[in-house]
Amino acid sequence: MKRLPPLNAVRTFEVAARLGSFAMAGRELGVSAAAVSQQVRHLEEYFGKKLFMRNGNRLSLTDAGLAIYPQTSRALDEIATMTTRILEGELRTRLIVSVPFSLAEGWLAPKLASLLEIYPQLSVDVRVEDDPVDLARHDVDIRVSYGDYHYPSLTAIALFHDQVVPLCAPELWYRHGNPTFDLSQVHESLFIHTQWGPNYASHPTWSEWYAQQVGQPAPDPAQGRRSGLSSLSITLARLGCGIALGQKLLAQADLEAGRLLALSAASLPLGHAYCAFVPADKCKRANVQRFIELLGGETLGSTGSSR
Repeated sequence: MKRLPPLNAVRTFEVAARLGSFAMAGRELGVSAAAVSQQVRHLEEYFGKKLFMRNGNRLSLTDAGLAIYPQTSRALDEIATMTTRILEGELRTRLIVSVPFSLAEGWLAPKLASLLEIYPQLSVDVRVEDDPVDLARHDVDIRVSYGDYHYPSLTAIALFHDQVVPLCAPELWYRHGNPTFDLSQVHESLFIHTQWGPNYASHPTWSEWYAQQVGQPAPDPAQGRRSGLSSLSITLARLGCGIALGQKLLAQADLEAGRLLALSAASLPLGHAYCAFVPADKCKRANVQRFIELLGGETLGSTGSSR
């Protein structure tokens, strides 16, 4: 009979080592930090080795801990993969798609509707989350991301490179605008400023657009409306809350339906393209390949599309 360590303690050790904290491990496992510490101590007693060192509030692995962590992590991943395969069947029809918040409703949802017309029995799991995402650990089939730099070990498949244009609801412009579509004559309180957050610096702003098209200082963000999502900025514009420098592709349906008005043909490109990332073991699945096509990327072949 093969000799095995206590598996619950092994699982607890892996989570604590990955997160570097008993408290965070406890939150992931749904137990207290004390319970995590007890399980780790149980494993240390089994091996007769100390596995962690404390550095203030942070844990670090000892030499013994570093020796067993990689194999422990791989073994648990293999067990998780086996479990998924058994529970869902060898020919899994479930598709797990991970996207940023801004793309979920306006861009991804219509693509999924088209896919479900082709695969009506397909089970779809849409996960809306920020980068980076652990595709292997969470069994993600396709991750859509802004830029091609978050997942250097995976192939980046370029989907689209969007542009921004000034957008607002027709009713708002009829009340506060002018016949010549001169934005310099609009009060700065009506402008919506999209703030992508501290991790991004490549998105176009009203300052850039004004510098290129108007030649005068842009509206002051402190005097206008501010939004933390590009999709929210477009929604606010559609509802008559202001004028947004919105992404054309995300606003396409509203533009075609007349719910939004493009105030200028002058546009600015985003700093990066949106890309799809697919783990190597998912590339040959028919529903993955078809969905990549629907998203605007190339069919995944033996070599795929590289960055």
